[in-house]
Amino acid sequence: MSDLGRVVVLAGGLSHERDVSIRSGRRVADALRSAGVEVQVRDIDAALLPSLLADRPDAVFPTLHGATGEDGAVQGILALLGVPYVGSSAAACRRAFDKPSAKDAIRTAGLATPDWVAIPKTTFRDLGTHAVLDAVSAALPMPLFVKPARGGSSLGAAAVHTREDLPSAMVACFAYDETALIERHITGREIAVSVVDTGTGPQALPAVEIVADSGVYDYAARYTAGITEFFAPARLTAEEAKSVEQLAVRAHTTLDLSCVSRTDLILDADGIPWFLEVNVAPGLTETSLLPLAAGAADLDLGVLYRDLVQAVIAE
Repeated sequence: MSDLGRVVVLAGGLSHERDVSIRSGRRVADALRSAGVEVQVRDIDAALLPSLLADRPDAVFPTLHGATGEDGAVQGILALLGVPYVGSSAAACRRAFDKPSAKDAIRTAGLATPDWVAIPKTTFRDLGTHAVLDAVSAALPMPLFVKPARGGSSLGAAAVHTREDLPSAMVACFAYDETALIERHITGREIAVSVVDTGTGPQALPAVEIVADSGVYDYAARYTAGITEFFAPARLTAEEAKSVEQLAVRAHTTLDLSCVSRTDLILDADGIPWFLEVNVAPGLTETSLLPLAAGAADLDLGVLYRDLVQAVIAE
């Protein structure tokens, strides 16, 4: 057995991404056990905090996706309890989870990100749906991409190619969040770059290229085996690989993230990487991108996760 002590993996929660979180938690627990770590998997419920206080683990490994898991709430509570955990600070999570705030910081840092506007649902009520959408269409050329300002797994996200498609995309988006992020849809290759820091500074794993059969990397494409093709490492030139890895590391450091993150980007025809969003709790399921990247780097997942735990205990 490992000398790390006991690690609690948090999985589940009450967000729209509960099922994905449970799958991620199961995979992380299995990987840690394979590396000799004692693991207990716990859900987010009223019994969690009394359990952590009564029998304090040596560390917590959250695999919670969506609200609560990525918005800094759980991280803030764990910090209050003084329990080491794998992941970013509550403040960094809040900043990264809110996509418009993250894009503001990324653009200020001089990195490319598509032009966008963030519109709350109440704005449509106050100013009128048609007037607001006309203003959007005039300012941002088609095609566009609509997604919840806060959320993940592509839930409520859709590509929009005509003005007529915009209202239905907004309705779908508002089912998952009160604010919609509408941005220019950049054409190019969809790339994901995971960044890990086991105590020696953030390092980019090999980029993963995503080719969805449907042409859209939506929820089904993410979590249904066999309908999306992944290239790990991505089919990039050395210069392209360097540029996307540098963007991901800069996004990680710009947003003051810790331990692990995944940056989603588009590499356009001119070789320019465009930041789309960053995930502070990337999926760790059997079809997720970080495990694919780790495999491309010949990293053992159990060892990687163990090293992440070891690093936060040592802080």
